Amino acid sequence: MARMQAFYNDVFSLSLPAGHRFPMGKYQLLREVLSTRPWPQPGLRLQVSDAASAGELALAHEPDYIAAVFDGTLSPAQIREIGFPWTPSMVERARRSVGATIAAARAALAEGIAGSLGGGTHHASADRGGGYCVFNDLAVAARLMQAEWHRHHVRQLLRVAVIDLDVHQGNGTAAIFQGDDTVFTLSMHGARNFPFRKVAGDLDVELPDDCGDDDYLAALDKALAELWRRHGDAPPGLVFYQAGVDVHVGDRLGRLALSAEGIAERDRRVMRQVSERGIALVLTMGGGYGADIRTTVALQTSTWDIAHATWMQRQAHSRHSGQPA
Repeated sequence: MARMQAFYNDVFSLSLPAGHRFPMGKYQLLREVLSTRPWPQPGLRLQVSDAASAGELALAHEPDYIAAVFDGTLSPAQIREIGFPWTPSMVERARRSVGATIAAARAALAEGIAGSLGGGTHHASADRGGGYCVFNDLAVAARLMQAEWHRHHVRQLLRVAVIDLDVHQGNGTAAIFQGDDTVFTLSMHGARNFPFRKVAGDLDVELPDDCGDDDYLAALDKALAELWRRHGDAPPGLVFYQAGVDVHVGDRLGRLALSAEGIAERDRRVMRQVSERGIALVLTMGGGYGADIRTTVALQTSTWDIAHATWMQRQAHSRHSGQPA
């Protein structure tokens, strides 16, 4: 029996200097928690990701930038902007992170919902990285899915939407897709948080510091309604949902004040609305910087619980209706 597919790349990690504030260990811990969870049958299928090729990366990134990352010839300023020291393992991890989202996107188009246990590297733009993001997995996967879709559906266009609810604006994604009416970028983020110089997307919703559950969910409802309104009779065929948990009240880098239940309700609303429209959904984790890494992983586990329940509902509907999930 088919299982919901999830892809990971934490086995291709990199060592960071002592005191580095990026919680690299959260990826392995999330995989370990999900692999031992008593899922409702048929459960979750965890798979290690392949590495994205240079050709795939070039769908969203400049060849000179890709070569500099691969060859280790990034400038000191470029390395500082990324926030990770250059090593061969940094390159491998970045390529595998993109590969996980590519695989999840293919699975989602076939089965309704799939995801990456990492991903959401939305600060990387075409010619540079930034904010712990080397390559933009969302952008590469979106471009590749559009190309593959067109190859199999010659006269059909695959429209894509990115629903980015990480606490930080998806500036890299917005920059890559500016002027492209086939990809709609929605970012709902802290107004006073990184990046301090935002890049306008198709729909940006800025939130004040200490924004809590009620105000956040009201803003989300309004943003989603606007997303569907703008698409009219031509809804997207694929949605990337960046489900960052750095909106949590306890996050070190967040500045918002959502409770765990508020985040869970956020996830339910997004996944329900996408699923009700029969749109394929790709889940990426984005940010999470809790003072206790176990809190971050617990919040992400809840997101996966909701995603799996939504996938189960779509599978049941598909069996009863005879339509694809």
